[in-house]
Amino acid sequence: MKKLSITLFCLFITMMAFAQEGPWKFSPEKFKADLQEYIVKEAKLTPQEAAKFLPLFGEMHEKQRVIYARQRDLRKTPPTDEAGFKDAIKKADQLDLELKTLQQTYHNKFLNVLPASKVFEVIKAEDRFYRDMWKRWGHNRRMRR
Repeated sequence: MKKLSITLFCLFITMMAFAQEGPWKFSPEKFKADLQEYIVKEAKLTPQEAAKFLPLFGEMHEKQRVIYARQRDLRKTPPTDEAGFKDAIKKADQLDLELKTLQQTYHNKFLNVLPASKVFEVIKAEDRFYRDMWKRWGHNRRMRR
């Protein structure tokens, strides 16, 4: 009887762990869809504007992801000497500049398909979306503890 109780308790705990993981499990596809939906709504893009804008926006994010991966790789292995730290700082600065240049390039492309006022709203909406996601993610992490 004691073994059965322990087994059932372990099964119950395992089921609860999987049940709690579900709503907070990250899905890149859902994240991308939510981001795009949020931006279209907040910037008040027409379907025609969204059709022209969203492929460019996705293209920009793909290129940003490559740079973000390089930034992560740079931070993974800390340097062992002063020369290494200096080199890491220079590489990190260069990656930051690449990100800004990429952003500027795509903002100019956005201006070719959207009015400046809507590009401005897109930029604000993207920032708000990420801030809201961080808040929710932090709240969900605290809830799971």
